[in-house]
Amino acid sequence: MTVLSVNVNKIAVLRNSRGGSLPDPVEFARRCLQYGAHGITVHPRPDARHIRADDVYRLAELCAQVGVEFNIEGNPFAPPRPGYPGLLALCQQTRPAQVTFVPDGDGQITSDHGFDFAADADTLRAVIPSFKDVGSRISCFADAETTDFSLAAAVGADRIELYTGPYAEAYHQVQFSDNDCKMADDAGLSASLDHFAAAAARAQAAGLGVNAGHDLSAANLVLFLRNVPQVAEVSIGHALVAESLYAGLESTIASYLTALT
Repeated sequence: MTVLSVNVNKIAVLRNSRGGSLPDPVEFARRCLQYGAHGITVHPRPDARHIRADDVYRLAELCAQVGVEFNIEGNPFAPPRPGYPGLLALCQQTRPAQVTFVPDGDGQITSDHGFDFAADADTLRAVIPSFKDVGSRISCFADAETTDFSLAAAVGADRIELYTGPYAEAYHQVQFSDNDCKMADDAGLSASLDHFAAAAARAQAAGLGVNAGHDLSAANLVLFLRNVPQVAEVSIGHALVAESLYAGLESTIASYLTALT
C-alpha cells in the first residue's frame, strides 16, 4: 500500500507571513495524523523561510509519540548558518525514519529537479554514511529521465523520490485543453505516465524503493498510482493544504486516503 506523508511547510509559510505562532505546523500535523495520514514531511531550508529548526524538533517529538514516520527533506551539501544547523545536525538531533536528499539551491522557491547520479556520485557517497549512522533510510530526489538508477543504489541510497512536476503539468494540460488540443494533450499525458512507470521499474530493478512527490493532488494522484506500480510513499503538501481550505482538513485527508486505495 502507498502511504501518505503530509508536508507541513505551507503552514509554516502562512505563520511566518504574519509572525507569531499561528497557524501552528505541529497542531496541523497532529490533526493530519488524527485523520489518518501515515507520516509527516518537512523541508527546512537554510533561510528558514518556512519550517524552522525548532519546528523540526517539535514535529519529531510528535511523530515519535504517535509512532509514525518522520521524513526530513533537504540539501545535504548546504552549509550551516545562523538559525540553520545543517541537515545532518538536524537529523542527528531528531533521528527521522527517512531523510530525502534534494539538490535545491538557496534561492529556489521550490524543488524542481533531481540528482545527476553520475556527476554527484562522489559527493553523495561521502555524506550518506553519516546519515545512515543516525538510523535513517536514505531517499534521493530523482528525475524520471534518469537512465541508470543503479548509480543511486551504488552510492548507498535506499529509495528514490520521483519528481512528479512534469506529470502534474501534463495532467493539468488535459484538464484545461480545448477541443483542438485535447487529442495531443491526452497523448502527452499517456506518454508522461509511461515515462514515470518505466522510471519506477528501472529504480525497482536496481533494488530501490520508489517514492513520489511534487504537485501531486487529490485529483491527479489516482491516475498516477494506477499507472506507476509499487509506489511506497507520496509526500504531498501544497495541494493538500490548499484543498483543505475549501473542503476542510478531515475531508481532504479522507480524499487522499481514498485515492491511495
